[in-house]
Amino acid sequence: MKHVLESKAKKVGVGAGNVLEYGLGDSDIDIAIATISGSYPGDGFVVNEEIKELLYVLSGSGKLITKDSSVELNIGDQVLIEKGEFFKYADCDNLVIAAACTPAWTPKQHKKIST
Repeated sequence: MKHVLESKAKKVGVGAGNVLEYGLGDSDIDIAIATISGSYPGDGFVVNEEIKELLYVLSGSGKLITKDSSVELNIGDQVLIEKGEFFKYADCDNLVIAAACTPAWTPKQHKKIST
């Protein structure tokens, strides 16, 4: 078993919000809690080149937009972002999401794409 206290989670500022990264030290999976207000990224999209990201909305609301579609996000919703899928968040009102990533998320594989 691996256990990470909230007090040991790494706080990271990201564009229109902040992220608590729970470093499990497991290369197969990890989780983060992100809070987003407004839009992320400011323009264009982001893409995870190597991971799938499963989102679960804990509170707040907003939109998740891909090149092909858009969904409203509300408490209790889940979304799976596929590896290589371009996405962005918009109109977020204190959106808080749990994001589980497999394999574990790394900044190196997360890219901003200008359009």
